[in-house]
Amino acid sequence: MPLRVWLIGASSGIGFALAKLLLLKGHKLILSSRDTAASENLQALKIQYRERVILQSVDVRESESVSLAVHRAFEAFGGLDICMYNAAVYENTSIWDSDIQEWERMNEINYVGAVRVALEVVSHFEKQGRGHLVFNASVSSYFGLPYGGAYSAPKAALLNFCESMYPELKSKGIYLQVINHGFVKTRLTEKNEFTMPQLLSPKEATHSIYKGLQKPQRFEIRFPWMLSRFLRLLQMMPYSWSFSITQRLLK
Repeated sequence: MPLRVWLIGASSGIGFALAKLLLLKGHKLILSSRDTAASENLQALKIQYRERVILQSVDVRESESVSLAVHRAFEAFGGLDICMYNAAVYENTSIWDSDIQEWERMNEINYVGAVRVALEVVSHFEKQGRGHLVFNASVSSYFGLPYGGAYSAPKAALLNFCESMYPELKSKGIYLQVINHGFVKTRLTEKNEFTMPQLLSPKEATHSIYKGLQKPQRFEIRFPWMLSRFLRLLQMMPYSWSFSITQRLLK
């Protein structure tokens, strides 16, 4: 049976690859970015899958924009089965040469925007009596690494937020999942000047995500195995040990 999916942050990278996979599987999609009219990728999908694709612009930094987009998304196909938040920005930042605007922008989109969407969506899911909410976080949420704090701190906040919401939503029959993934080759990670271990293609990442979505009762979708286990290990170590490792990552 086709699912009705709202994918926020669908114009490139993981989001666009996932949109293509979901359409190949026969699902109906509302695809969102800040400006869908400016996205050649989304416009092409709309032409190819005219009956199963609706484009909906949303600025996750603006509460009014989010509220309107949520209302329209639930009306588009007569309800929603899955809402997935994939919007993100990334800059490789050092405490010595970055400015507060970069940190604010990453916090606003990577965390606060996700909260804005969640607070609007869950009330609609509650009225439906069911729903499935998915947030794309990162394995960087496990432990802060040098030059990544502006990105990983909001992701860690997002993970914590989802952990706190999970029991509340489960009591209402709403599934909640978090995707904690490693490095994926996108326009965001192209900015990195270091070797990225276990670098995945968007296609590889989306197949792992799609497989995880088939088990909505499982809170975390996590990959790749080796990198995620390494960062989990850092999290469990005494700080004196973990910092001795991360110190070696300095340029």
